[in-house]
Amino acid sequence: NGTSMISLIIPPKDQISRVAKMLADEFGTASNIKSRVNRLSVLGAITSVQQRLKLYNKVPPNGLVVYCGTIVTEEGKEKKVNIDFEPFKPINTSLYLCDNKFHTEALTALLSDDSKFGFIVIDGSGALFGTLQGNTREVLHKFTVDLPKKHGRGGQSALRFARLRMEKRHNYVRKVAETAVQLFISGDKVNVAGLVLAGSADFKTELSQSDMFDQRLQSKVLKLVDISYGGENGFNQAIELSTEVLSNVKFIQEKKLIGRYFDEISQDTGKYCFGVEDTLKALEMGAVEILIVYENLDIMRYVLHCQGTEEEKILYLTPEQEKDKSHFTDKEVFQ
Repeated sequence: NGTSMISLIIPPKDQISRVAKMLADEFGTASNIKSRVNRLSVLGAITSVQQRLKLYNKVPPNGLVVYCGTIVTEEGKEKKVNIDFEPFKPINTSLYLCDNKFHTEALTALLSDDSKFGFIVIDGSGALFGTLQGNTREVLHKFTVDLPKKHGRGGQSALRFARLRMEKRHNYVRKVAETAVQLFISGDKVNVAGLVLAGSADFKTELSQSDMFDQRLQSKVLKLVDISYGGENGFNQAIELSTEVLSNVKFIQEKKLIGRYFDEISQDTGKYCFGVEDTLKALEMGAVEILIVYENLDIMRYVLHCQGTEEEKILYLTPEQEKDKSHFTDKEVFQ
């Protein structure tokens, strides 16, 4: 908690110049605040953000997060905080708030889900390939196609046009299948957790059943979705209609992982460990292939140094154990 705390989030493709102008406008507005204390506090925070922004010529690839303001510490003292950083993955949020707290909800959302899903939107006018990771959607590639319409002529012309139409359609499906391999397979492995095929006509069904569609991708198809549009509007609609199946995938993956863990225990393979201390020792040795972390784990790590020596002791304590001060002293006089 504090006063005049500014939270600024700039998405990857935004412009520093636009944000700088917005801050200049905010500075002008804040100059009219009647309370002198509030006015100086807000103007100071905006100035700090402007200074941070000058460190960047352009928005970093994953976007930019800036927090500036005066916080109130647990001791009741005021402390100025200025933080700017590029998130570890693209942040699909635009935010400017001056409040009594820093807004970190968008950062929490980045941590919530790492699974990446592929989307192929295919209809009679073209195809779009995209991914969805958490709340971030990305268009990887798109192209249009000009397929001949059904012809009204009779006789041999009708047969010839039908043959040409089928040939172009076949080539179109092949191009979509080949592009899917280029985008969704890296180093012989599928790079998405699952695939959604979407479209308004029967192209999506044709693609899913085609011999030209790579078997590795076929096995990753989670759902075929009927949509009303093509292109980016169709992509957005496909995401909305796939929400339930995508959340189920994460649950199934977690269930499989836990199942594999219990298999190792029941077979007594020796290839497992549990508990914070043993697990961290195995991690330090480089002996861990899969790490399962309980998200509500509330453990604090303490490094205790013995006075007069270089000896140290590491403890992992729960909030309940922290209350017991005997953990922090022993016969070797650790403190």
